Amino acid sequence: MKKVAIIMGSDSDFPVVKSAVLKLKEFGVPYEVHVMSAHRTPAQAAEFSANAEKNGFGVIIAAAGKAAHLGGVLAAHTILPVIGIPIKSSTLDGLDALLATVQMPSGIPVATVAIDGAANAAILAVQMLALSDKDLADKLADMKTKMADEVVRKDEKMSKDIEEMLK
Repeated sequence: MKKVAIIMGSDSDFPVVKSAVLKLKEFGVPYEVHVMSAHRTPAQAAEFSANAEKNGFGVIIAAAGKAAHLGGVLAAHTILPVIGIPIKSSTLDGLDALLATVQMPSGIPVATVAIDGAANAAILAVQMLALSDKDLADKLADMKTKMADEVVRKDEKMSKDIEEMLK
């Protein structure tokens, strides 16, 4: 199975990124987590990305705040899909990171999830890997079924609670 690389622009991003790690672990997807900066270690980030496919990765997740150029730097050096997680910062509540991550030039796409949307980044990475892995596809289908069942249970409970309240 291909691995997922999770690259953070700073170790301070880990409290957000942790949910991606936990989600990948839940699906049994191997991963590596690294800190690399688009601005402070651009050569390291470029080298990692350029060699990611030959090193067994299938998807790269890039988490960065503020200027958030990490996803674009990584995407510029690989043919692998890159998923950006804009990290909320104290400056503009993550809007700066969202806009920087989503506004990539033609030919350098970075799929972008919500601000601090690390769990969805992991699920999207799993969906990408599941295109060629039936076991992962089955796990995703099971997850969707469980989510739907939970909504049905909540609806039934709400109906009962309302009935009881109106008696």
